[in-house]
Amino acid sequence: MVYQAVFKRKEMKYLLSAIQYQQLMKELEGRIVPDDFPVSAISNMYYDTPDYRLIRTSLQKPKYKEKLRLRCYKRPGDDTQAFLEIKKKAMGIVYKRRESLPYRRAVEFLAGRGLVGDSQIFRELEWMLKSYGNLIPAMVLSYDRLSFKGKEDPSVRLTFDRNILWRTSDLDLSEGSWGEQLLQPGQRLMEIKISNAMPLWLADALARCRIYPTSFSKYGRAYESMLRRERYMKEEVKYA
Repeated sequence: MVYQAVFKRKEMKYLLSAIQYQQLMKELEGRIVPDDFPVSAISNMYYDTPDYRLIRTSLQKPKYKEKLRLRCYKRPGDDTQAFLEIKKKAMGIVYKRRESLPYRRAVEFLAGRGLVGDSQIFRELEWMLKSYGNLIPAMVLSYDRLSFKGKEDPSVRLTFDRNILWRTSDLDLSEGSWGEQLLQPGQRLMEIKISNAMPLWLADALARCRIYPTSFSKYGRAYESMLRRERYMKEEVKYA
């Protein structure tokens, strides 16, 4: 698979009900077409410190934040192509840098073992692993995605994610996609990814459907769900 290694763009997120999704897709007829890989089942392993330093910092909404994850586009075997990704956000702009390795070698690299690449991105990955001292698998997030691009301007991309599942056990992507649901039934998370200003036709469609941007991090929301679950379990034990 040929893949893009470096991204710089704006990413805006929207939570859509089933009705809003249907309305928007009707509004966008003739404006968008399926992307090069229109249907995918994405699974991510997020790496963090044992005390979740990366996501705790991210939720404080600093001007600069970063995440480290391992991504696959299907349930991986040892030799399945996997992507090691650093995702940074600074002043509202998202920067993503990634390298590819077979899944098992990628896991070994992130654990401090195995082959080390010599590209600039591999050096950035190594620096991030060393700078945080103890990054370990923290959470698996998986979801089903539909991807589209602008018919006249393919740099405009829209993705729709549903069936977003998270878990903090069995932290191996080869274990498959399962866990707790992050969204309500029928909901989809839409992301609009653009290099410049949003095109007028897209802004008008969102306005007609009364769809408004929201602050939404899958890892962040799942982490908050995890904390709520832990508090509930502590209360259950306390009053048992």
